[in-house]
Amino acid sequence: MNIIAQTPRLNDPVERGIAATLDEFVALRHDLHQYPELAFQERRTSKLIASHLLSWGYDVAAGIAGTGLVATLKRGTGERRVGIRADMDALPIEEATGLAYASGNPGVMHACGHDGHTSILLAAARYLAENGIFNGTLHLIFQPAEEIGAGARKMISEGLFERFPVDAVFGLHNWPGVPSGQFGFVAGPAMASVDQAKIRIVGKGGHGAEPHRAVDPVLASAAFITALQSVVSRNVDPQEMAVATVGSIHAGSASNVIPESVELKLTMRAFTESVRQQLQERIPALARAQAESFGAFADVDYRLGFPALMNHRDETEFARTVALDTFGPARVEEGFKPRTASEDFAFMLQAKPGSYLFVGNGDTAPLHSAHYDFNDAIIAPAARYWVRLAETFLN
Repeated sequence: MNIIAQTPRLNDPVERGIAATLDEFVALRHDLHQYPELAFQERRTSKLIASHLLSWGYDVAAGIAGTGLVATLKRGTGERRVGIRADMDALPIEEATGLAYASGNPGVMHACGHDGHTSILLAAARYLAENGIFNGTLHLIFQPAEEIGAGARKMISEGLFERFPVDAVFGLHNWPGVPSGQFGFVAGPAMASVDQAKIRIVGKGGHGAEPHRAVDPVLASAAFITALQSVVSRNVDPQEMAVATVGSIHAGSASNVIPESVELKLTMRAFTESVRQQLQERIPALARAQAESFGAFADVDYRLGFPALMNHRDETEFARTVALDTFGPARVEEGFKPRTASEDFAFMLQAKPGSYLFVGNGDTAPLHSAHYDFNDAIIAPAARYWVRLAETFLN
């Protein structure tokens, strides 16, 4: 694994302070990686986070959305309030890294770096508690269930921003393929919406030797899958983005039997609500029309997931300026492009102004890969960034 490590210059008090405790947070990250927990099951993770925050003097409110928590630190009489969010949950993937600290929970692993995001925010939290210079209120949000797109919405529905008001909220994600420790910012749509559909195409089963006596749903499904990309290439404006993916197909079990039905599972992604709605209208219509053309019919269960992540322009420019002031222009990616993956922080940005930024993870395996591992070299610069953002916003 070719990682570009960032060598600290230690000419900044925040940099020195974080470097002094960095080994502790690398060890914490490895511990979280070894004991991953799925969405809404992050009980050990939540208790571990709370114990650290309480020992540093934070007021901790636990049990929000089940395993979520918010840590609050107030200084001075300032009225400004900022929220910084980290996600905690892992994925249902069998780890294949062979690391000494690989997952000890079979079939579960931190394949997206949430162990790293949590460790970054905790490293910043400790520095801010011990040395932070600010005048206002800091809320650190540790969110469950990002991977299933449910945690942010549940925390909000349980009164997150009524109980812990913020003037702006920020979050980050590591990104493989971007040089280690480089920061990326996108104003406007930064990540795609994601919706899901389950389509069941029903025909008439029969003997493989007598297809004329059956209505073959496999053939109808194949025609639908082939035609599906015409929605992207012929219905959606070519200057817009849309992705339609068939990730699962299940039909019969014998080679000489035409099955009764075929089940397909799809995901759809877009950057704008107009394209999202267009996909919602065209894909079910296309499935039904293709099925009918073969004498079959299609049952479509189309479910909206979560919207595109829309970064607010003023807050994104503020976040970018903090990175420029902290690291200089060489560490801020110019022309950073939106990502077509999805993120339920989108719900927080619908509720409050804010921005979601990206930090390069270096030349690592991709996110959601069984070979992925978070790059420990970015804990220090990302924690330093959160400290500077909090202090700047609250001063």
